[in-house]
Amino acid sequence: MNVYSQQQIISALNLTEAAQQVAQGFVAFSKGKVKVPPVQNFVFPQANGDCCIKSAWVEGEDTFTVKISTGFYDNPSKGLESNDGLMLVLSAQTGQPLALLQDGGWLTCIRTALAGQIAAKALAPSNIQAIGIVGTGMQARMQLEQLTVVTDCRDVIVWGRRQSERDAYRDFAEALGFRVETTLNAQQLALKANLIVTTTPSREPLLKSEWIRPGTHITAVGADTLGKQELDPALVGRADVIVVDSIAQCSQYGEISHALKAGLIDKQQLLELGQVLAGDVSGRTNDQQITIVDLTGVAVQDAQISRCALESCAQA
Repeated sequence: MNVYSQQQIISALNLTEAAQQVAQGFVAFSKGKVKVPPVQNFVFPQANGDCCIKSAWVEGEDTFTVKISTGFYDNPSKGLESNDGLMLVLSAQTGQPLALLQDGGWLTCIRTALAGQIAAKALAPSNIQAIGIVGTGMQARMQLEQLTVVTDCRDVIVWGRRQSERDAYRDFAEALGFRVETTLNAQQLALKANLIVTTTPSREPLLKSEWIRPGTHITAVGADTLGKQELDPALVGRADVIVVDSIAQCSQYGEISHALKAGLIDKQQLLELGQVLAGDVSGRTNDQQITIVDLTGVAVQDAQISRCALESCAQA
């Protein structure tokens, strides 16, 4: 079994190819061509942490993947990264482990950021006036990096709880060529940005319905397990188009689950991202619609990104 370090993976991975693979994975998932066992979730309240174990096999592929991903959100105060984890790639022919990807959670972060890129490309309005990023952590940085592929807009407004983190994000975004505004007022962000990405582990709504302008697109990636929430359920209920990575999964947790439980939306309103990408259903049809994509993280993304990483590392 080969073992690859985070640095080897980062150096070798072709992000353009990886994005294509992740998009194809969403399509395969929505067409019922992916085996995805139930997700295992652990929550550690005393440590402000959580862990998920996901696995998937895309029918016809030679490999399948088991992924462990952790998020311990007090880690930065201890000099550690919030996210960690690893992926194990095994043969779908013999069951033998082929590679251990010691990515430290990086592959999970980048496949989520690529999903944000894919979602924005499919559903963002044609004229993006400003990008809003809710959060200042690693995922908030990766999402902004990947949006440079989608839009020429270089105006970003960033919300974060701590001044030091907002300042650090400003330095990061300016180095990418963005004009940056930071704020502690999420309403200010919502009023200025019409492409918003939420990336926090919040357990209470950060964006209220009345703040969101017509035509805004929101990609919500933070609420990836039970109890997390970044959007006002009334905002989800108000949306013209609601897209999820997995109807089954998002009905249990994530932004959509809160609106479903409140009776503000019906399950029949939900579209899967794979259906939109395949052209089986329509996503945004005009620039006045409010569109929401809820990304709770589907294991097919891990299967696709890990296979892509393994192939890239083997060729390096």
